[in-house]
Amino acid sequence: MAREITYVRNEMLAPLPPPISDGSIVGWVRKNLLATPKDIVLTILGLAVLALILPGALNFLFLDAAWFGADRSVCATVAQGGIQPDGWKGACWAFVESRFSQFIFGRYPLEERWRVILVAIMFVALLVPMLIPKAPRKGLNALLLFIVFPIVAFFLLHGGFGLAIVETPLWGGLMVTLILSFVGIAVSLPLGILLALGRRSDMPVIKMLCVVFIEVVRGVPLITVLFMANVMLPLFMPTGWTIDNFLRALVGVSLFASAYMAEVVRGGLQAIPKGQYEGADSLGLSYWQKTRLIILPQAVKLVIPGIVNTFIGLFKDTSLVSIIGMFDLLGIVRLNFTDASWATPVTPLTGLIFAGFVFWIFCFGMSRYSAFMERHLDTGHKR
Repeated sequence: MAREITYVRNEMLAPLPPPISDGSIVGWVRKNLLATPKDIVLTILGLAVLALILPGALNFLFLDAAWFGADRSVCATVAQGGIQPDGWKGACWAFVESRFSQFIFGRYPLEERWRVILVAIMFVALLVPMLIPKAPRKGLNALLLFIVFPIVAFFLLHGGFGLAIVETPLWGGLMVTLILSFVGIAVSLPLGILLALGRRSDMPVIKMLCVVFIEVVRGVPLITVLFMANVMLPLFMPTGWTIDNFLRALVGVSLFASAYMAEVVRGGLQAIPKGQYEGADSLGLSYWQKTRLIILPQAVKLVIPGIVNTFIGLFKDTSLVSIIGMFDLLGIVRLNFTDASWATPVTPLTGLIFAGFVFWIFCFGMSRYSAFMERHLDTGHKR
């Protein structure tokens, strides 16, 4: 005789709340800072270092800092005999406040700076939807951002559409840093992909050319590439022809970054299992269909950290354009150190802290977006 089943539930159990130790601040501290004796020792040492450094840093950066003023007198210690040039109270943020517009725009004419602001608004309006995975019309967005926008931005910044000409030697500050970075990133990724594919090609001539380019460019520092672009490139031009210094910097930075990008992408291509290539061949796909639809999407996903690392390095390396007479953010900050009206012992340190913080903001943002994209594209497969 069959027995009656009486232990089958009609309702699912309600989910249990998370353990208190994992869902509270105390639990997080125990798990991440006090889990083992080694963690406890390192946490105590870290707190001791913070206790030693943090009070002085806060006093220098905020509490004792001079925030507003017309000249160096607000940043120097005042005694009975007058200003003591060798003394100071804290950071001289009045210097940054006084030169802030120059740090952003360089020597771009004051009455024409609305053009830079308009380009910045257009750039943000096109970039933000491009970075949001669920935003629609990615193809149109990419066309506007990488094809239409650079053309319009060039005519707005340099001159055109009836606007006055602003020569590139007047460009500077954060504007130059962002332009060099954007162009370098936009050019180096597709060019790096082509170089990586060419290096793995079965055609000897294509492979040799790609290998020579990658190894030569990676074998020299960026400052050498910029110097060669500035000095040697005009020698290959017809008589009477010249190339703008800023364009030379764009070419040099883009080519340099593309060589490093090629090796990053090549690492991703080599990590793809052989079965993926064989499966694509079994479907009768052509080389470009196989590469575009199957191989590259997987390869690029695998090397997102390396790609973003190259972008971050490129963003910081833009400061080397000072070798050819262009002044990016760091260059324009250092240029203002020679201003006698702001000559104090803390002026250089304050300016460098400001420049470093701006660089950190952009690099940290790229790093966080990289982590977000890794989580978004994670398929759950563990290697």
